[in-house]
Amino acid sequence: MDVFLGEWLNLLIRWAHLVVGIGWIGTSFYFMALDYSLERAARPGILGSAWQVHGGGFYHVDKYAVAPPQLPERLHWFTWEAYLTWVTGMGLMVVQYYLHARAYLIDPAVLSLEPWQAIAISLASLAVGWAAYDGLCRSPVGRNPAALAGGVFVLILVAAVLYTKVFSGRGAFLHVGALVGSIMAANVFMIIIPHQKKMIAQILCGDAPDPQHGAIGKQRSTHNNYLTLPVLVMMVAPHYPFLFGHPHAWLVVALILITGGLIRHYLNRTDAGDEWSAYAWTAAAAAFALLVAIYVTAPPATIAADAVPIADSAALAIAKTHCGACHARHPNHPSFAEPPKGVVLETSDDFKRYADLVYAQAVQNRAMPLGNQTAMTDDERMKLGAWVRGLK
Repeated sequence: MDVFLGEWLNLLIRWAHLVVGIGWIGTSFYFMALDYSLERAARPGILGSAWQVHGGGFYHVDKYAVAPPQLPERLHWFTWEAYLTWVTGMGLMVVQYYLHARAYLIDPAVLSLEPWQAIAISLASLAVGWAAYDGLCRSPVGRNPAALAGGVFVLILVAAVLYTKVFSGRGAFLHVGALVGSIMAANVFMIIIPHQKKMIAQILCGDAPDPQHGAIGKQRSTHNNYLTLPVLVMMVAPHYPFLFGHPHAWLVVALILITGGLIRHYLNRTDAGDEWSAYAWTAAAAAFALLVAIYVTAPPATIAADAVPIADSAALAIAKTHCGACHARHPNHPSFAEPPKGVVLETSDDFKRYADLVYAQAVQNRAMPLGNQTAMTDDERMKLGAWVRGLK
């Protein structure tokens, strides 16, 4: 595919992904907040009611304990936001990671793979991850919310460790997000909607709907709500090498899960109107986890104090060897029609202008070259680091 057209396809799919993703997240947040804000109703069959005001109007919402005795003519469903978020997300995976697997997905220093092998592992891992999560929810552990939350947490961390043994740092972190996002979408498609349809079928047959169907759907919907904030960070993480470049990426994943989950819990309890003293600890714990994440991702001292800076010409030679294919005014790398982020590294002046970025990406975070396709050595990284430091 022409690189220019490929970039447009990437942009349009990404735009669609954002649009439908915002719709899905918005409905998830709204209905969780609605559930928590319900006030006990005195009417039979009604679990709770809420009065709301928005957009210049007032709304009165009732939630049935199980279901209404008769279905209304028109019933609003909330499904396609979730489905299209997954579909567009997979579309992005294809155009960004599968079509450019050697650049974004594979790192020979981690595991030497052919593109088809990396893609097969990627797809299989998403299916296996969902099966493991679903089995956990259906097991006796699923009857204990705290134990189940711990099990899901461990499952995601195990996946993070395994991904770092297979893919590049960027690809591994992205796949953790893709796995969690796939679990969330499958919850809607495989569990929540089917159980709602079973309840509707029972009503249409004149039977009392089984409340267990609603309880199962509520469990998975709650999981989706608590996973939303962490998955958002993990999906944008490929733009931040200090996250995916960490030698213990699973630890960064753990801290993101803890921070995002606690923030979500804080907001949920706020919506429920609980006494602040009962959940204030979550804000402090989330802040602490975030500070720990900042601390563990702090750049290490990568250059020895006595390292001798190399000459400008030697630094430029390294840059031309390892950066020139992408960061040229007219890149010859098949993945780029323009230099990434407009960064051109063709002359000594160019290199000095972007010295700090080169240091961060190639020396500290080791994120560049992409997939280390040019086999940049540790010695070359150290020399570049010493050269940049010598400019200070």
